[in-house]
Amino acid sequence: MPKSEKLEFQTEVSQLLKLMINSVYSEKEVFIRELVSNASDACDKLRYLSNTKEKLLKDDPNFSVSINIDKKSNLISISDNGVGMNKKDLISNLGTIARSGTAHFLKELSESKTKDLSLIGQFGVGFYSAFMVASQTKVVTRKAGENKVWIWVSDGESNFTIEESENLDLLPSNRGTTIELTLIKEAKEYLEKSRIESIIRKYSDHISIPIFITDGSEKKDEKPESVNSASAIWTRPKNKITEDQYKEFYNHVGQMFDDPWMTSHYKAEGKIEYTVLNFIPSSKPFDLYEPARENRLKLYVKRVFITDNCPELVPPYLRFIRGVIDSEDLPLNISREMLQNNPVVAKIRSSLVKRTLSDLKKKLSKDRKSFESFWLNFGPVLKEGIYEDFEKKESLLEISLFKNSKSKELISLDEYVEGMDKKQKDIYFMTGDSYENILNNPSLEGYKSRGINVLILDDPVDSFWTSSTPFYKEKSFKSVTKGLDDLDSFDGKKEKDDKKENKSIDPLVVLLKEQLKDKVKDVRISSRLTDSAVCLVGDDNAMDPQLEKILQQHNQLNQELSLKILEINSDHKLIKKLAKMCTKKDEIIKISKIATMLYEQSKILDGEKPTDPALFSKSLIDTIYLSLD
Repeated sequence: MPKSEKLEFQTEVSQLLKLMINSVYSEKEVFIRELVSNASDACDKLRYLSNTKEKLLKDDPNFSVSINIDKKSNLISISDNGVGMNKKDLISNLGTIARSGTAHFLKELSESKTKDLSLIGQFGVGFYSAFMVASQTKVVTRKAGENKVWIWVSDGESNFTIEESENLDLLPSNRGTTIELTLIKEAKEYLEKSRIESIIRKYSDHISIPIFITDGSEKKDEKPESVNSASAIWTRPKNKITEDQYKEFYNHVGQMFDDPWMTSHYKAEGKIEYTVLNFIPSSKPFDLYEPARENRLKLYVKRVFITDNCPELVPPYLRFIRGVIDSEDLPLNISREMLQNNPVVAKIRSSLVKRTLSDLKKKLSKDRKSFESFWLNFGPVLKEGIYEDFEKKESLLEISLFKNSKSKELISLDEYVEGMDKKQKDIYFMTGDSYENILNNPSLEGYKSRGINVLILDDPVDSFWTSSTPFYKEKSFKSVTKGLDDLDSFDGKKEKDDKKENKSIDPLVVLLKEQLKDKVKDVRISSRLTDSAVCLVGDDNAMDPQLEKILQQHNQLNQELSLKILEINSDHKLIKKLAKMCTKKDEIIKISKIATMLYEQSKILDGEKPTDPALFSKSLIDTIYLSLD
């Protein structure tokens, strides 16, 4: 007889199980939903594998999920004839959470007052919900195409056991999985057939595989009837589907447990035929910002599941969409390689993107408040498309919303252009790491004082798309932190007047250039500044300063940061005083020290650290001390 092997749970799994066992979540019935959903997925996976390995289905071609209730033994079991698992699968699937963001997920769950199980389902670890109702969980499984039966057992503590069984008749099929739960006293209600039936109808009616329930009360030769509709929901007429049914399907297919923000259900007919049932969540998925940027759309061919990982089906900037696409034209045996360059997939993708952006545009015009909630969740992701998808750049810009310097309300580019000053030719913007830092940056002073609105772009992606997007409907984008400003044109000032006013400042400019020649590219008089003495700006042809920072942080910049230009405010009292001091030779040394301090201060105002924080602090203290004398 094979020996039982005891193994320890991964630390994160142990933490999760403790949360499960001690959960006070009121709707513990969702464990049925989670286990049935997993069983359905196991059948879908095997259906896909059978496209290339027909023998896997030879002895048992019809998929089903069976729930058996044994009141005497206090047991409930969920069985499927899906793909099954071997020893390696059991350890990796049930003993480990092999996902990034696990620590954050557990933190969110532990801090949730209700131990919200929506988080569990969303993270893809719904199996562990069984431990809310079970004192012991047993998994009996056999992987399709293999001859070994494995038994996994755990009471939800720190370990689990795995053993091989010589009894190949432990499962109702030659493959699949049975999960057997020994229910705790507080979960006796789940031994009632009518209770389980109501849960299935509530949560799992959309599942396209028949679900059967038995409790021993059935008559001999009586064939159990499917509890669910067992038909693909997207094939049903829209008027035959309730909002609750849409929601439950969304929860199932997307592993999300909020309400869908938008539902899109339609059938495309013509040269190619396909059905779409997609949802946009009302909350951010956990994996939204994972580096892989994978989409979660499921591809079906003639109601047969093919894959839930098809990058060609939807661009990364729409990866938050959940749902299914069912094609009538693709072959059932289509391979991963065939999907990559398939013209049918390409046409579906093009149509899907066009339809989604069109629906979002309608939503923006008809329900602005609701659209803004969507934008706060997914705007940063959608803006990736402005940078990556040249064909849809204009459409994406049309539905984009932005923070701005004039109000706390989000505005569109069309609204910005409509509110432009008659003398204004460009769309002004500023990038940075936070709204507050940008809003308080000295570079904005001149624009604020003249009532000129500036777009405040504080998402990392903003630095990328603005670098590759020169225009919007014939209006140029212009950074307020790069190049020469054109603010004098709003004042009606003449160049001759400027030269006359600034003549007294010229010696200071020369001195500052000399003192800071290794630190700045140039020193010049600015129209941007009204209250501050100095600020740093980029050269007109230089990379966006914020983009430089981002690339440097990610080790993607093979050069030192570009030297910036120091702009000085000729009307500021400090600058005027320094200009007068330039006429006295004994004051030159003092000015050189102040020059360095002004440069370091401008770095701080720009969101950077001083070159030498300790030296800057000492110089600051010395300056304060001297001022007291």
